[in-house]
Amino acid sequence: MSFPPPQLPPPLPRATQSAPQAPKPPRRSNRQRRPNFRRSDNKTTVTNAIVSINVGLYLWMSLAGFDQTSINFVISRQFLEQGEWWRLVSCGFVHFGVFHIAMNMLLAFQLGQLFEQRIGSLRFGLLYITSLLGGSVGALLLSPNAITGGASGAVFGLMAAAVVGLRRDRINPMRTGIGTTFVLNIVITLVIPGISVGGHFGGAITGAICSLFFLNPSRKIVSRVFEVVGPIAISVGLIYLAVSFVNA
Repeated sequence: MSFPPPQLPPPLPRATQSAPQAPKPPRRSNRQRRPNFRRSDNKTTVTNAIVSINVGLYLWMSLAGFDQTSINFVISRQFLEQGEWWRLVSCGFVHFGVFHIAMNMLLAFQLGQLFEQRIGSLRFGLLYITSLLGGSVGALLLSPNAITGGASGAVFGLMAAAVVGLRRDRINPMRTGIGTTFVLNIVITLVIPGISVGGHFGGAITGAICSLFFLNPSRKIVSRVFEVVGPIAISVGLIYLAVSFVNA
């Protein structure tokens, strides 16, 4: 914004005493406050939608016959070889048991409340979907023939992004519940058999990379564009990696 050159006032007549001047009213600025990661009035629409869809699908599958309906959502190399690429996303919305969906949705809701109100619904949705794709590709690479499903990849991505955000704010994640929960889930992933190691770590790595776009302290126009373009480019790259792996 450019301002006009300063204007000099006309000379005052000579006098032994000068009349008191009225105080100048404060100048108003048309500049809007830049968005702050720590403070936002955005609602948690995407978070609520994610939890509702996952819970609704689980109830529908349970009533319709879980074994028959879940097979249409899970991921495995054999399904992708048949051209069913939607499973890269649909596998993140199927859960095996009440405890499975309860833990994933509890973390998704808590982390969604944390992120969506700070980075906005669009960016949070991109973070969730990109982390989900990262978990799907990670599971496909490490255990291609296993039947895999669940929102754990996306949730691990949210946890990793939160850890990165805390570190950028110079906060020790281990002094918060987020850091402790993240480490505990990593230990569980490596110790308990039957858990998708590739899905969890793939989602975590993807979420950590995406957070570098969303938690950029610079709020320039170019940075805002990359906050959207970056995760989309990562998603396209993940899909290309999955296609290349299946067709290899």
